[in-house]
Amino acid sequence: MRIAMIGTGYVGLVSGACFADFGHDVTCVDKDEKKIASLHRGEIPIYEPGLDELVANNVKAKRLDFTTDLSKPVAEADAVFIAVGTPSRRGDGHADLSYVYAAAKEIAQALSGFTVVVTKSTVPVGTGDEVERIIRAANPNADVVVASNPEFLREGAAIRDFKFPDRIVVGTNDERGRKVMGDIYRPLSLNQAPLMFTARRTAEMIKYAANAFLATKITFINEIADLSEKAGANVQEVARGIGLDNRIGTKFLHAGPGFGGSCFPKDTKALIKIAQDHDVQLRIVESVLAVNENRKRAMARKVSQALGGSLRGKTIAVLGLTFKPDTDDMRDAPSIPLVTGLIDMGATVKAFDPVGMEQAKGELPSITYCEDAYSCAQGADAVVIVTEWVQFRALDLDRLKSAMAQPIVVDLRNIYRPEEMEAAGFTYESVGRLSPGRDGGRGLHLRERRASAGAGLTLPRQCIIPSWPGLSRPFTSVF
Repeated sequence: MRIAMIGTGYVGLVSGACFADFGHDVTCVDKDEKKIASLHRGEIPIYEPGLDELVANNVKAKRLDFTTDLSKPVAEADAVFIAVGTPSRRGDGHADLSYVYAAAKEIAQALSGFTVVVTKSTVPVGTGDEVERIIRAANPNADVVVASNPEFLREGAAIRDFKFPDRIVVGTNDERGRKVMGDIYRPLSLNQAPLMFTARRTAEMIKYAANAFLATKITFINEIADLSEKAGANVQEVARGIGLDNRIGTKFLHAGPGFGGSCFPKDTKALIKIAQDHDVQLRIVESVLAVNENRKRAMARKVSQALGGSLRGKTIAVLGLTFKPDTDDMRDAPSIPLVTGLIDMGATVKAFDPVGMEQAKGELPSITYCEDAYSCAQGADAVVIVTEWVQFRALDLDRLKSAMAQPIVVDLRNIYRPEEMEAAGFTYESVGRLSPGRDGGRGLHLRERRASAGAGLTLPRQCIIPSWPGLSRPFTSVF
């Protein structure tokens, strides 16, 4: 089938390249002449593992092309996908749909024959109705079906997510539209990917609801992490303990500095605004957004506490700047409020990120950028791990320690074991786990340990608890 993909950002370029890899003829369209020229030279404007090779292979096979003029690709297309940006609108947090509506108007003028116009961008409920109205007003004779097909791609794993999706959601009640969309996604039938057809507004709602729910899971485990630190529990074990319940699941239960990126922050804001427009209050989602924003800044205070409560004149090494590994995306990255908070407290900040430093320089121009983790740690009073890049998961701890002015590590992603860091001679702080220096790594709150010792109590390693009916074997304590 012939596909026109309007927009060569993250969603448009990944989707277009994957559709071409399925065997469809795809033309990606963008108004940015420099971007199109770069793509013709084989230069990929975003970092996504495997995307450069995927694009090159399909360009070579003549299934994938790029242009700034949409008229010919749209006229020849069986389906036109709108994959332009929908950023948060300045001032009110609503999704900015100006790019979507401008694309719809241009598409209308170029349509020829029956065509399915598909909103791939994340758009508020009812956007498809307005896209259809715009197209029919601009071209009353257009033989068109407007459908919704939201994306569910994770940055850093987008190609795999596209080719092995949990589900494909298509919003249309038109039989001709269903057939075209079914034909486009037929190559995935071998992977048994469920193709879910719904009404258009339902598909639009599914995307926002999914992102809001995942953001809620992240925020929930972050709050449990804070409680775990105070109560003497280990949040990683808590997450595993609840995640093994298949009603909950293990994904998105990793405590950290808060969520960021191109989707969750703007989509939770937009969903709240959609609800307000319909006179509905989403109290849970509102709380998720507020807690997440506060958490990012609170991470700077966590670093300050690790250094005795003052950062004045201290040098902090930040490892990882992008909102997650395997991407160069700095949009709403937790590193931004963290670093600005550290600077506000009087610290000098050095940073290293494997691929995100060029993007970061626009957001954080006043810090020093380093060539690797060890040069970043040189002379630092503390190292803060912000993004869990694989390059940071097996650092040479002896080399790291010898480079630092003080052996203090604040691990906001829990990628190291507290006992391992203590054995290496570090003062180590993580998220939702008490440091070995505070409770011996045993998960018992310090106040409880002191109280037990003061009362002259002993905690046996094994004991029988006769009050539990049917218990006939010793209970092994964790102490």
